[in-house]
Amino acid sequence: MVNQTDVVIVGAGLAGLTAARDLHRAGVRVHILEARDRVGGRTLNHDLGDGQVVEAGGQFVGPTQNHVLKLAADLGVPLYPAYDEGKAVYVRGSKGRRFGGDIPPDYLSLPDIAVTMLRLNAASQAIPVDAPWEAKDAAALDAITFETWIRRTTVGRGGLELLNVLLASAFGATAADVSALFGLWYVAGAGDESHPGAVERMIGVADGAQESRLEGGSQRLSQLLADELTEHLALGAAVRRIRQDARSVTVTSDAGTWKAKQVIVAVPPPLAARIDFQPLLPAQQDALFQRMPFGTLMKCEAVYDQPFWRTEGLSGQGVFRGSSSPLCSMFDNTPSGPAGDGPGVLMGFLGGAEWRAWSHRPARERQGAVLRSFAKVVGDRALHPADYFEQDWTAEEWTRGGPTSILAPGVLTNLGRWRDVPFGKVHWAGAEHAHYWNGYMDGAISSGHTTAATVLEEI
Repeated sequence: MVNQTDVVIVGAGLAGLTAARDLHRAGVRVHILEARDRVGGRTLNHDLGDGQVVEAGGQFVGPTQNHVLKLAADLGVPLYPAYDEGKAVYVRGSKGRRFGGDIPPDYLSLPDIAVTMLRLNAASQAIPVDAPWEAKDAAALDAITFETWIRRTTVGRGGLELLNVLLASAFGATAADVSALFGLWYVAGAGDESHPGAVERMIGVADGAQESRLEGGSQRLSQLLADELTEHLALGAAVRRIRQDARSVTVTSDAGTWKAKQVIVAVPPPLAARIDFQPLLPAQQDALFQRMPFGTLMKCEAVYDQPFWRTEGLSGQGVFRGSSSPLCSMFDNTPSGPAGDGPGVLMGFLGGAEWRAWSHRPARERQGAVLRSFAKVVGDRALHPADYFEQDWTAEEWTRGGPTSILAPGVLTNLGRWRDVPFGKVHWAGAEHAHYWNGYMDGAISSGHTTAATVLEEI
């Protein structure tokens, strides 16, 4: 049996659900096919019991992320500030030092860090967010790694090392893994049309990308969108084949076959390239999607009866540099509510080079190293959590990494312009298809709106 609809949407993450909602509200018949047994994509709530959840995937929102902020308001999901009171701790080697603000107190490196940030911001403003390959020095920037560019523009290693701390969580990679053009373009997108991208906005809590969280966890957005579209959503429906001709598109999934006028593929580009397209994807587009691999990232979280570090004047935030820790950074990930009611949660990012070094080790060994890292920041009580869990996004069959795609030298200038080009009746959406806040929840939502508008014109 072949089912009929106007638009099939592949993927029930924020991009796919946003596009489906826009089209459904415009009177278009839609059907969403999701491979997982849940909605939300790279947002995932972890149940702590007693109605409490904590995020195991994407979670933070901040200024200039206008699309996710508007969606949260539309759906009635309140925001609350990420905990940022008290001192953070900078761990270098075996020693920790408390500090305030976003920049670690490594006084020998501070001049180099300041120069790096100034040059990053200045150079990124010359990169067109909608067409980075048209930048004045695009070819030269795309021929070298981001690390090479940093080394050429600074004297010491402080700026590069701090940047790698940021990229380990933002990319799940290092500056040596991506091209300089891609890195500068990514910084350029950390804003909106009225606010140029800035490194400070990417790394900051107050007034930065880590400023706020969503009541009930970030997956709540997708769950509420799905509630509006329940009759038009199939889970466990991995799409295997998309065949199109001059009149229609036929989508074959594990939950049946659908014929439609248009299709929106809202899954990560490397997974989109694995779908059997008939006719085949244009060679350039297929090559691009295969060259947009995800970084490698794991979130490690420990649950305590109380956020005990708060009473000791600590924010729960930590930065690790040149130490034996598997983590690059950590945060207080305690759910909203009165601190005295518990629980308290610490979360650490294990990404990039650290993921490669630690992901294959025994889980117990890795847990011990993570808890010792937490202890360097908040004290020995961190060694004895009530619970501990990890979310390795490379082990998710329908994600295969995280948090976003990383582009090596040569990809943007040679193939980047194919990223959003429709393939006949097939259109693309997702966090990697956004100009601003690419790879973030905001980018996923904005791409869903943009693609839905394009499809609406087509039909």
